[in-house]
Amino acid sequence: MNTKELEEKLGYSFKDLKLIDEALTHRSCKKEYNNERLEYLGDAVLDLIVGEYLFKKLTKAAEGELSKIRASLVNEKGLAVLAKRLDLGKFINISKAEESNKGREKPSIVSNAFEAVMGAIYLDSGLEQVEKIMINLLEEEYPVMDLKSLFKDYKTALQEITQARYSEVPVYTVIGEKGPDHNKEFEIQIEINGQIIAKAIGKSKKDAQQNVAKIALEKIK
Repeated sequence: MNTKELEEKLGYSFKDLKLIDEALTHRSCKKEYNNERLEYLGDAVLDLIVGEYLFKKLTKAAEGELSKIRASLVNEKGLAVLAKRLDLGKFINISKAEESNKGREKPSIVSNAFEAVMGAIYLDSGLEQVEKIMINLLEEEYPVMDLKSLFKDYKTALQEITQARYSEVPVYTVIGEKGPDHNKEFEIQIEINGQIIAKAIGKSKKDAQQNVAKIALEKIK
């Protein structure tokens, strides 16, 4: 398996390539090994890393709030978001049947693989290396880290900031479309306070708006 692209996205090179092979092997492959044991290990490692990260970052948050934020970050949906950032689905070994069933896009499969990859890195290099990768991913994905921000979309978060700062809402404009009807891509630009802040592409106008709002939110924060 060629893992170089994934290693570049992670910013990490495996010493033991058997570990990453196992981490990316779904049980549907019917091999003598799969990623379930590494998934179990990665789950425990991420709980510790994210718990400590939030404890140090959110110094005024109560225990209940910290627990809710951690749960939202390390549950299936939260880890699938981080897996998508790595484009992890394309690297997973799955059966032809699972492939035809869009297995590479299933949150359950990609989130489990994400945990397994983190478990593999832990075995390969230790806790500090996993911590470095995980915190980088979290800070790239969540420029605002609090309970309120995690439970709303980027468009809403951005709108609240622009209304408070500029007394106006962002303007989204479709500037391009390409591809056949069943597989279109839309490019949207966002204008804030009279300036074009960012452009982004998505499989639907809604996705493109979320993508460009996320970029804009990172820039103005």
